[in-house]
Amino acid sequence: MSKLLPKIFRSFSSMKSDVDLPADKTRDILLIVVTLIAAVTFQAGVNPPGGVWQDDGRCENATSIAPVTFQSEANLPNWYQQDKNCEHKAGTAIYASQKVAFYVFLVSNTVALSSSVLVIMSLTYNIAFQFEVWFATASMLATYASSVFAVTPDSHKFRYVLIAAIVPFAVRCLIEIFKHNAIEVKDQQNGKRQKDEQEQPA
Repeated sequence: MSKLLPKIFRSFSSMKSDVDLPADKTRDILLIVVTLIAAVTFQAGVNPPGGVWQDDGRCENATSIAPVTFQSEANLPNWYQQDKNCEHKAGTAIYASQKVAFYVFLVSNTVALSSSVLVIMSLTYNIAFQFEVWFATASMLATYASSVFAVTPDSHKFRYVLIAAIVPFAVRCLIEIFKHNAIEVKDQQNGKRQKDEQEQPA
């Protein structure tokens, strides 16, 4: 694993673009895009849609935050219905009263943030102030995690968020392992072919 991580970061930092742009220009564009994605997803996690409850109580008096396409709360699909028997605490997300929709939002937002962080760490690999950039990124992730835990009710399971945060890193590791194995197999086949050619009588 210690040898795999540098390969993962180098694979991003040395990537080639199909567009005829210099490598530095491509990296700058990617950094701008992923930084924007990280900022948007971080803000969404810290300030969830619909805001937070201002007091303790029950969700039966909640105002629906359903999309206008449903027109009214009575037309909401089953997966979007609020749990009228739920209880809420001050500071927790109002959106969490719609469990499935909140899980979709939280998991998707976390995957987007984690993916952008992975690309940022890869693009800043082996450059000046690398440690400071990585330390700041790790601090941002810790802030995001603490905020999500703070606004999410205790009844929700956090393992989905943890899995979503790990997925981009795990997928990239699997891709690099697959590439490494494919290169080894190809090298073995080429070596065997060369050996057979050398053993053939002149």
